[in-house]
Amino acid sequence: MESITLRPATPADVNQLQLIGRQTFFETFAASNSEENMRAYLEEGFAAEKLLAELQEPHSTFYFAEQTGRVIGYLKVNSGPAQTEQHAPNALELERIYVLQEFHGQRVGQLLYEQALRLATQAHAECLWLGVWEENPRAIRFYEKNGFVAFDKHVFKLGEDEQTDIMMKLSLPSNQ
Repeated sequence: MESITLRPATPADVNQLQLIGRQTFFETFAASNSEENMRAYLEEGFAAEKLLAELQEPHSTFYFAEQTGRVIGYLKVNSGPAQTEQHAPNALELERIYVLQEFHGQRVGQLLYEQALRLATQAHAECLWLGVWEENPRAIRFYEKNGFVAFDKHVFKLGEDEQTDIMMKLSLPSNQ
């Protein structure tokens, strides 16, 4: 297997982020959602202007996983005011880890997760938290395997459909 490298994504990568974001989201959720809701979410959630603003947000960090120059997955982590919700004064949100379906089972998601953990450690965060769709058992198992525990639920709107995300967190050791 060819090696996988991680690199920070920058505003210059907005088109690549849009492509990988739309493809991985579609691969992950299209079979479980209506075509209309998927289309609406892909257009709005992955609009170039929205992604560019996210890439320029100083409290958000994106990383691409690449293999031979091809982006095969990505990560988004939020701190401070960029978090979608506030759960702890010194927390980091793992908002997105997505990997192309053809690379599932090849540790790409684990590499991206480990990068998020490094960022949390560097930020001296007390916890890393995320929301995962309750009907995504593969992702839930992945996070449980990495020590995350459920602590709450919230609504995620996909088009016109209100879905339930399980909120999970990983408490981090104090590194003072």
